[in-house]
Amino acid sequence: MKLSDFKALTFDVYGTLLDWEGGMITGLKPLTDRVSRNLTRDDILEAHAFYESTAQRYSPAKKYYELLPVVYRRLAEEWGVEVTWEECEAYGMSARHWHAFDDTIEALTYLKKHFKLVVLTNTDNLTFSGANTRLGVHFDGVYTAEDVGSYKPADRNFDYMLEMLARQGIEKTDILHTAESMFHDHAPANKFGLANCWIYRRHDKEGFGATMNPGEMPTYNFRFNSMMDMAKAHQAELAG
Repeated sequence: MKLSDFKALTFDVYGTLLDWEGGMITGLKPLTDRVSRNLTRDDILEAHAFYESTAQRYSPAKKYYELLPVVYRRLAEEWGVEVTWEECEAYGMSARHWHAFDDTIEALTYLKKHFKLVVLTNTDNLTFSGANTRLGVHFDGVYTAEDVGSYKPADRNFDYMLEMLARQGIEKTDILHTAESMFHDHAPANKFGLANCWIYRRHDKEGFGATMNPGEMPTYNFRFNSMMDMAKAHQAELAG
């Protein structure tokens, strides 16, 4: 199997193309600065993963910018900090402004010349519209949790994406699902029989950070530590 075998790359965005964890840490700073006990970066991210996953499971139709304030409030309760709802809402809106990884734009610009680029994101349309200005390319398809009415790793999100792509003449065998999260993306990719590429942004860290532990580790067809590593591997394939 080669990267050049595929016609379309389907992407997770937050955590793969955008620095999700960095955005969380920055956005949560007004809260974490008031916590009386010491919290490590992974303490913060793992607690966020738990409350976010719970909220997504119980409120699948809630928009991401509406869901994040609930996560902020739950974290404040756990850590014993008084917060206003306005503060919680400010965190929800911050996700529109989280930054791309340094290699993302250059890598996407290269890959756009060779593949259709498609987004399958656990955010809403408003949040993604802000984030999209930081990605530097026009995507051939954008499918948000708001569009679908549920959050990955729900089957419904992948069913929706596959149906929409089939209407464009893109079959399952044409697709390489490209993502960081084992929980949100690679486990369902395995279930749906999609070829998959792991962008291992946490290659120099332990644990799963802001994503839930998937339990049994999913399999993957390709692994790269960054989007640029993936682009260079494709370039090397074409060079022979």
